[in-house]
Amino acid sequence: MRRSERIDRIAGRRFDILVIGAGAIGAGTALAAARSGATVCVLDRGDVAGATSSASSKLLHGGLRYLAMGDLRLVREAHRERAVNARILAPHLVRPQAFLIPRRSVRLRLGVTAYGALSGFRDGHSGPVTAQEALLAFPPLRPDALEGAVRYHDHQTDDARLVLAGLRTAERHGALWLSHAEVAALRSAGGRVVGADVVDRVGGATFAVAAGVVVNAAGPWLDRVRRLEDPAAGTSVRLSKGAHLLLTVDEPLSAAVTTPLSAGRVAFALPWYGMLLLGTTDEPYGGNPDDLGVLPGDREQILAEAAVALSPDALGADRIRSAFAGLRVLPVGSSSTDRARRETVITVGAGGMVSVAGGKLTTWRAIGIEAAAQALAQIGRSLPAVPPEPLVGAADPVTVAREVAAKHPALAAPVCEHLARLYGAEAHLVLDPALRDPGLYEPIAAGGPDVTAQVRFAVEVEGAATADDVLRRRTTVAIRGLASAAVAARATAELGRA
Repeated sequence: MRRSERIDRIAGRRFDILVIGAGAIGAGTALAAARSGATVCVLDRGDVAGATSSASSKLLHGGLRYLAMGDLRLVREAHRERAVNARILAPHLVRPQAFLIPRRSVRLRLGVTAYGALSGFRDGHSGPVTAQEALLAFPPLRPDALEGAVRYHDHQTDDARLVLAGLRTAERHGALWLSHAEVAALRSAGGRVVGADVVDRVGGATFAVAAGVVVNAAGPWLDRVRRLEDPAAGTSVRLSKGAHLLLTVDEPLSAAVTTPLSAGRVAFALPWYGMLLLGTTDEPYGGNPDDLGVLPGDREQILAEAAVALSPDALGADRIRSAFAGLRVLPVGSSSTDRARRETVITVGAGGMVSVAGGKLTTWRAIGIEAAAQALAQIGRSLPAVPPEPLVGAADPVTVAREVAAKHPALAAPVCEHLARLYGAEAHLVLDPALRDPGLYEPIAAGGPDVTAQVRFAVEVEGAATADDVLRRRTTVAIRGLASAAVAARATAELGRA
């Protein structure tokens, strides 16, 4: 659906639920509500997953840290949700990933064994490995600091594409959504919030949307939206900045590394689309979320913390391909950000607006169900219990890659595998136009696996409105450090032709 059609179908209409924020929580809320039969509209002042939900460590994790804190409830919930994501919702986007902790102790061995037991050991063997086994799985480890390691498993995902798949599945159930659409004001009647005034940040048009209830899932901007309902609303969340780096690697990585640091923190080193993903920082952030960026000090900290376990040769500044930062949204509390549990607090404001504070990517679906239930209760409806369903594209990526290779012999095997991971069964929809227009097989940027056909699909199907939407969140061009001015200009031109 093109952007103009989206606006025409949304402007002036009344919905049961208006969701402000198209990140993971907004997508989860829209999906649960739309599956119940409610009419739903989702608006975001930026792109889908344009902030925190595309700036995570790319993990759906069961919470090994929370197990050490003794929070079995949270760990069990996270294990359940990551399994649902990997086996039902999006097997092309979510997959098990082996992790190594480059230390050996009785406590660690017992901890990872208990952690694996909570998932029924379905993802692989947990327990001690030798130094040689660890180096084979993750060659950048420092041999001089490695006496052995323990192995456990979590799950890895493409966060932005997972959110997009959730939102598009909600769309299949009748939900409508629009990115780059800012809620400038909330409309009230009889003391209740009943809609919003909206500004199209691409075309400049303004329009109104009416709703039975509004859900505030604006993430770092949560309190800003709460003050549209009540100018006197106080501070309900605090923000923590997490920065990451992506580096070139010389050899394939079959495992990730979790390095324990001081104060209960850890540093991750993860394989990510053939690169090395390092992070994350965890610093209180009191600035404007609009101004967030990766600073030189962030880069220095990430490299220094990675150097505890990784060889200096793997961490040269010349290896850095790209960097990104996001903001964790934590309900106001007394604990420090690095020890805070990623809990969720859902509140109802004076005008009936439902605000969702906190949460994490792993439990996006469960949080969405809870938020949708509270929103529907505001309009006298309930949320029926339904089993999880596959998201758009859900398929075995290995099978899809084989099918794509047979149908599109012009593409190299790594490109077929890449597209199968990004789109699952929809890889065929992405590539079929290239059978008529072979120019769509051309790479978006030299040195990367993304092809021009993806730009057209991003615009016509996935709601992309800008080159940044395409290069950073619909494809992997930007995270590979390939989004040069020339590449961006070509993507913009292709946007106009799509």
